Amino acid sequence: MADQPYVLGIDIGTGGARVLVIDQLDGSVVAAASSTYAVQRPQPTWSEQDPQDWWRGCCEAIREVLAGDVRASDIAAIGLSGQMHGLVALDANSEVLRPAILWNDQRTATQCQSMHDAVGQDQLIAITGKPAMTGFTAPKLLWMREHEADSYSRMRHVLLPKDYVRLQLTGVHAIDVADASGTSLLDLSTRDWSSEILSTLDVDPDILPAVHECSQVVGSVHAAAANDTGLAEGTPVIAGASDQAAAGVACGIADASVVSVNLGTSGVVFAARSEAPCDPSGGLHGYCHAIAEAWHVMGVMLSAGESLQWFRDALGQGEGYERIIEGAANIAPGCQGLSFLPYLSGERTPHADPNARGAFVGLCASHDRHHLARAVLEGVLLGLRDCLELVRSDGQAVDVVRMTGGGARSATWRQMAADVFGVPVCSVNVSDGSGYGAGLLAMVASGRFDSVPEAMAASVLEQDRLEPSADSATYEHVYEQWRGLYPALAPAFAEATIATSSSPT
Repeated sequence: MADQPYVLGIDIGTGGARVLVIDQLDGSVVAAASSTYAVQRPQPTWSEQDPQDWWRGCCEAIREVLAGDVRASDIAAIGLSGQMHGLVALDANSEVLRPAILWNDQRTATQCQSMHDAVGQDQLIAITGKPAMTGFTAPKLLWMREHEADSYSRMRHVLLPKDYVRLQLTGVHAIDVADASGTSLLDLSTRDWSSEILSTLDVDPDILPAVHECSQVVGSVHAAAANDTGLAEGTPVIAGASDQAAAGVACGIADASVVSVNLGTSGVVFAARSEAPCDPSGGLHGYCHAIAEAWHVMGVMLSAGESLQWFRDALGQGEGYERIIEGAANIAPGCQGLSFLPYLSGERTPHADPNARGAFVGLCASHDRHHLARAVLEGVLLGLRDCLELVRSDGQAVDVVRMTGGGARSATWRQMAADVFGVPVCSVNVSDGSGYGAGLLAMVASGRFDSVPEAMAASVLEQDRLEPSADSATYEHVYEQWRGLYPALAPAFAEATIATSSSPT
């Protein structure tokens, strides 16, 4: 396979599918295409998608990249990445039983508590590397069992989003260790499903797919998928990785020497570990890395880039992101006392609170929409610093941050990040993080590289390093004030949630 010039990297994101054709020799992206699909919110705090939309979007993007000079026969292997935690429930014929419940859905607070009561929160953290969270897959299964008993009784397969796309490509039910460790059902130390948790929760292990290391080939493109996509029948397809683990690969995070911040729809602080991690407090979450026999920890905020998207749609007056950020750059750090809490979809780290809400605090008549925009940009970074402080408290020195995701494209936002974090921030030469990481994993499967770290070292370079400016001292004071806002407002958030849920529809 290594003598074929290209690999395909596919990322099934929340907002759309992204497909890359990557040259195996020099690591360059020779073709790329995207498609979009919608998120449905049938109730407040719910978030769902139709899995068929992922497949349609994927087929559309694959056909586009193959419409140019790239021949399907020149693709050595296909790598997959995708949004984590989403529950795809399938019947005996692998047909979808209900819309997929996504990673940012917040309906399962009761089921998370049930898991902690049944397994024991400390034991759950010891096995899975984290407490049960509302976005995770296991509590969604319990919610289905309680609220949609008929569909649950007909369920014979459970997959995550990218794994549903691979099912359409290959007919194989499979999952990788990185994505599986985000379900709250995987034992991090064994890198396989936990028989203790499955037994305690009375979840049938037969509904779960086989677990594989991320660069392992698990199937090949079958005839129907070849017809739908234009791919060559028989092209190898690997297990792939969760979007965050794949982004970690694309950012070169192989050991504890560097930390990445992925500023996408959600915000993620990502650090590698050589042993299965376990933070007894539950604040820092442990996962299997896309590197065999390696792990990683993450701090996750749910509404990072989503906060700026909300501002654009609600208050941007038709301006695009660049103009909004340009206007915000003219406002002094701290926004004259205006703060923003970026909890538009609840929060995960460090506040495991599905009831948390977004808020502007300190608003006065002298503030205009540019102040509001600056407050949003700062609020997102201050929330990410919360996650970064957890990594530091775990004993890891943070000397440099590699920033990826859509937010990293803005030099202004990156400079603000360096000032808020108090350390240098750089970008990397890879712009399509998760899809590119999936492609590097496919290169390992093709034989181009012997290991994932070798592929990372050959392909990922730091660039555009920005040092903290004099504004960094200001942000130390801003951060100390900002971090006190959530504890002060949490009771009001809870009361508002109760009032919303009890109001007539």
